[in-house]
Amino acid sequence: MAELWELSAHDLVTGYAAGEFTPLDALESVLARCDAVNPVINAVIARDDARSREMARDSAARWQAGARLSALDGVPISVKDNLLVAGLPATWGTPGLRDHVPTRDECPVARLRAGGAVLFAKTNVPELTVQGYTDNRLFGATGLPFAPDLTPGGSSGGAAAAVAAGIGPLALCTDGGGSIRRPAAHAGLYGFKPGAGRVPRGEGFPAILGAFEVVGPIGRDMRDIDTMSRWLAGSADPVKEAGPARVLHARRFSGQPVDQEIQQLCDRAADRVRALGHEVVSVESFDATAAIDRIWPVISCAGVAWLRQNDPRLADGFGPAVTAMADAGQGMSATDYAGALVGIEELRLAYREAMAGYDMLMTPAIAALSWPKAQSHPEEIDGQPVGPRGHAVFTAFANALGLPGLTLPAGWSEAGLACGIQLVGEPGADESLLQIGLQWAN
Repeated sequence: MAELWELSAHDLVTGYAAGEFTPLDALESVLARCDAVNPVINAVIARDDARSREMARDSAARWQAGARLSALDGVPISVKDNLLVAGLPATWGTPGLRDHVPTRDECPVARLRAGGAVLFAKTNVPELTVQGYTDNRLFGATGLPFAPDLTPGGSSGGAAAAVAAGIGPLALCTDGGGSIRRPAAHAGLYGFKPGAGRVPRGEGFPAILGAFEVVGPIGRDMRDIDTMSRWLAGSADPVKEAGPARVLHARRFSGQPVDQEIQQLCDRAADRVRALGHEVVSVESFDATAAIDRIWPVISCAGVAWLRQNDPRLADGFGPAVTAMADAGQGMSATDYAGALVGIEELRLAYREAMAGYDMLMTPAIAALSWPKAQSHPEEIDGQPVGPRGHAVFTAFANALGLPGLTLPAGWSEAGLACGIQLVGEPGADESLLQIGLQWAN
């Protein structure tokens, strides 16, 4: 029989309902697993075991009484360190917040707690969650459980590494430019970025990326992604069967380099989507999103600059990379930011025109396989030099346009590194993506 830490949330609640084991049993298994592997991967940065056990005992009593609160009641779920959990540290990966312990949950966390989830741990992030790997001066770098010297990406790298290692079947994360979808791909997991406005936010850290950043899950089982996504959105209705979709498969964006093994795995994934009954049209390069490369630095750097200027706790400063972002943002004007917003609307029109006749876009979720964990980005992809965002070219446009996105595990390289594909739906098409994800998993 599998260890309880290996089970999906779906299998855990099935076991609770049958009386085979309790939420406390599951939690103890997950905590023991964390004790065993976290010293190697550095994914979890805070726990409150006494409080978690209390939540698990309360859940066990509800299951025994036939009064579960949701399909997540008693499931151990970790929370990314830029999301506020009452009684647990929320450092955002920056030294100025090392002693910050919130007294209330922010909205998505409160929603999980209301459903009886056991919120047992916080997971590591890069400083201010604005980089594509996971390292900071407070806790150090996070590695993958199957390659501890390599990064799970970022900014939900701690969450992805934890779930991949069996430290809980699900993690609550944020995605402000690909921060759910890319780490899920690096870790061989599922990750869902909801469309803008689907999951309510509030009572958290300042929204320096505005509505472009959303909250969603990373998990090992697509059924769990579906369940948690619907609970967070306030919809208990199961996903409805969807008809065949017309999918545009873009092998690369604007000719930018992609690792050859990733291309091969994603080409096979396109064939698999076809085999599920969907029409897939492949193109070598997709150019409609190119403007995001000049738009996104304005949005992110301006947000970091605003935070440095307005939060006195951060007076001691950031690390070099985030300081450079803040300095760049400080030098921007209101007209620069307005220009970025205008650029987003132009991007929206260009994307809509390019996607005419298609229901969704399919791309690689990552352009590069995992690289050394203390290095911010790979310097080369497929033999070509790239900048800090060269590995992350496929994701930020979906944030800018408020579109739902889903990462599906696409297989493994010859060296044993994970890869994923990304599906991006139309506005409001979250349910269609979840449906295809369930088809893929089955």
